[in-house]
Amino acid sequence: MAKPTEYSAVNLMKDAGADAERWSRMPDDAAIKRTVEAIEARNIRVSLVDTVEDALRTVVDLLPEGAEVMNGYSTTLIEIGYDRVLKENPKGWRDYHAAITAEDDTEKRHALRRKSVAADYFLSGVQAIAESGELVACDKTGSRTGAWPHAAAHLILVSGTNKIVPTIDDALQRCREYALPLENQRAQHAYGTGSYIGKHVILDREEVDGRVNLVLIRQPLGY
Repeated sequence: MAKPTEYSAVNLMKDAGADAERWSRMPDDAAIKRTVEAIEARNIRVSLVDTVEDALRTVVDLLPEGAEVMNGYSTTLIEIGYDRVLKENPKGWRDYHAAITAEDDTEKRHALRRKSVAADYFLSGVQAIAESGELVACDKTGSRTGAWPHAAAHLILVSGTNKIVPTIDDALQRCREYALPLENQRAQHAYGTGSYIGKHVILDREEVDGRVNLVLIRQPLGY
């Protein structure tokens, strides 16, 4: 079971006013099976796991020795322990995020951020998954979504099954009514400013075999 972090949904829910009963329910096995089959039919590989420990091992296994890696902020990635493993860096990854945070020059830092969406391996959370197989991301600036459509050579997505909803319309509504209020609270606490949805990305089908992997965890994670 994932250990809640400072910015896990459970610690933001009261002020966010989000409806967890509607938008963060755990689907039954039949719904999960339908969803996995629909995603894989869109040429996206799915690793369905039971625990955060299994998820973390799967993510590490997907990242080769010495790979160039980058990740957008993701509560789910933190909840599975990826931030800790990235700091330990057991496989000698070239961490774009570390290079960005170490850069003091503002223009150079922005340039690195733009380049980072084209990393060899980009990791990201997911805001909603439709049972019909579409994966949906939303973001304020696009720093967490720019890699999705094409830029990153490999895209590794990590999500709890609590993000599964019946349709693509429900997925977009989940972004507005659940993910955004919680992210807005996180941003207020972390940065002193609110958030909004400036970009949506819908991953409908992947052209390149093996480019996109979804690690799907049978636990309520992230938002």
